[in-house]
Formats: sequence, structure tokens, C-alpha cells
Amino acid sequence: MIELQGVTAGYPGREVLHQVSLDFVPGRVVALLGPNGCGKSTLLRAADGLLPVSGGQVLLDGVPICRCAPRQIARKIAYLPQSRPVPNITARRMVLHGRFPHLSYPRRCRTEDYDAARQALERVDAADIAGRLLPELSGGQRQKVYLAMALAQDTETVLMDEPTTYLDVRHQLEVMALARRLAEQGRAVVLVLHDLCLAMRSADEIALLSEGRLVRRGTPETLYADGSLSRVMGVSLGRAASGDGWRYYYE
Repeated sequence: MIELQGVTAGYPGREVLHQVSLDFVPGRVVALLGPNGCGKSTLLRAADGLLPVSGGQVLLDGVPICRCAPRQIARKIAYLPQSRPVPNITARRMVLHGRFPHLSYPRRCRTEDYDAARQALERVDAADIAGRLLPELSGGQRQKVYLAMALAQDTETVLMDEPTTYLDVRHQLEVMALARRLAEQGRAVVLVLHDLCLAMRSADEIALLSEGRLVRRGTPETLYADGSLSRVMGVSLGRAASGDGWRYYYE
């Protein structure tokens, strides 16, 4: 489990997060919401140990993450960043990179690693592009490959920064359904999203940030009822009952 305890973090000359305390519990989907520049991506980088904190601490299973080796972190946390380089390799080879934390030196993939990569590509509906080079793929296809790489890593926590970027509506819904299945398997799933309605429909909890501070945390229903989401995001949401829960929409 990841715990942020009074975390302050940022970049040279610019503090972005201010004393944020938050935990990511196995079996739950948490959506990080907030205006552009509020610190959502910075929070994920700090939670994964990629960004040193200047105050407070990040704990990974009770141990300060700054004391954990990168390989140890990678076996417990899969992190899908907002953007990444596009190497001239096949989709299958990219997904196999998710298996690297589980390999000893030299990194020679085993049968089980190829099986994990194949299954991950199937789970994101990308098995048909396994042999194609990444530069040849569309943005949406590449996004599915990166999602598959995170799945192949097979970790207890999955951090995803805008995973629905470039995806059409059907595949956005599939990503959120996948997030739910991962949580049901006992993983902690954390997503930065910009589609409020998608987040409200799919997340167990919302963590709402503004100007680098955590201003509210609770269920979607709680944040809707108290108006905090509308105040921070500057939009008006409505909702309607459906057969499987509330459906939220922009008014």
C-alpha cells in the first residue's frame, strides 16, 4: 500500500504539492481530479518514488519509498505516465518491458513472460497489433500498448496518468472496466482523469486537488452532494438514476 504523509514536492524553484496526505488502498479505484496544473501528475510521480519529496514522506508497505531500490518499487508499482518516448520496436516487445522487474540479469524473457505479454495485449484489445512497430501505430493504439505493459508488470498498485487519452469512447469505457476488474482482484488503482463524468461513474473514491492541496476526498456521491467538485472544477454536474447506479452529466 502507498501512503503519502504530509507530502510537499515539486521542481527546482517551484513547489507544486503542499502537505498532501493520501493513501491508496488495495481493492479500490481512486480518481485524481482537479484543474490543470493542480499537481495530479506530480502526485503520481512522488507516489512512485520518481520525484523526491521536500517535506513529509511516501511509504510503500510501511517503508519510506526513498529507501527502496528501483527494482523493488517496480515489482510493486506499475506507473503509466502521461507521455513517453516512442521507440522503434514492436508492440509485443514494448509490453515485454513490463516484465523486466521480474527478470534476473541478463534480461532473457521466459515462456511465462511471453504469456503474460500476450494476455495483457488481449486484455486491452490489442492482440492484433502485437507485431507492428510503435511508430506505425495511432495514438490510441500506442496507448493500449502502454496499458498492456503496465498490466504485464503484474503489480499490487497501478498508477495511470490520463490513461484514456487518445482513446475513443468505447475504449475509454473498457479502460475503466479494466480498472474495476483490477481492483476486484485486490489491486490499488489510481487514475488521473479529466472526464469528470467518467470518473464519477467508475471510481470508488475521488481525491480532489486544487493549487497543490488535497481539498476533498470521498465517494463520488459525497462530492456531488456537497458541491465541492463543482466549486473546484468550475462546472455544473447533474445526475440521473439508472439501473446500475447514478449517471452524471454536464448541465
